[in-house]
Amino acid sequence: MSFNIPFIKQVSIPALMFQFLLITGIYFVLKPLIIEFAFLITALTYAVIARVLRSIIAKAHRKGISLVKKHQYKEAIPNFEKSVKYFTDHESIDQYRFITLLSASKMSYREMGLCNIAFCYSQIGEGQKSKTYYELVLRDYPKNGIAISGLRMLNSIHNVAAE
Repeated sequence: MSFNIPFIKQVSIPALMFQFLLITGIYFVLKPLIIEFAFLITALTYAVIARVLRSIIAKAHRKGISLVKKHQYKEAIPNFEKSVKYFTDHESIDQYRFITLLSASKMSYREMGLCNIAFCYSQIGEGQKSKTYYELVLRDYPKNGIAISGLRMLNSIHNVAAE
């Protein structure tokens, strides 16, 4: 079965502005040292720092995403649960993810993790668990469009089945 998994990326403009300032700062530090390739070295430095931070701090989340891309939804769930627990326990890391993870995401990692758990349950046919997680998302993040859409879809399927 070969189909693409829908991924939604919502970007925070203030976080992008911070990243631009950070990249600019790195550039001005490196420019006097490495005049010829300052821009290239700046881009590589930023990319390496972002990759290392995300690989260390958001390891479980990244593993879950990797498994989802392979359609291994059941195996992805424990990784997202671990990620949700980590970012619940370390709320400030998630709240300041534009600094701690160099992430410009509008959604917190905890919010993404809960949505991903709900999505995975929907993909393995466990609609009630999926619904429970989408409701949990909406309890903590009432404007989450993914959870609203997911619940509408699950409810419409239930209504069709009842007809």
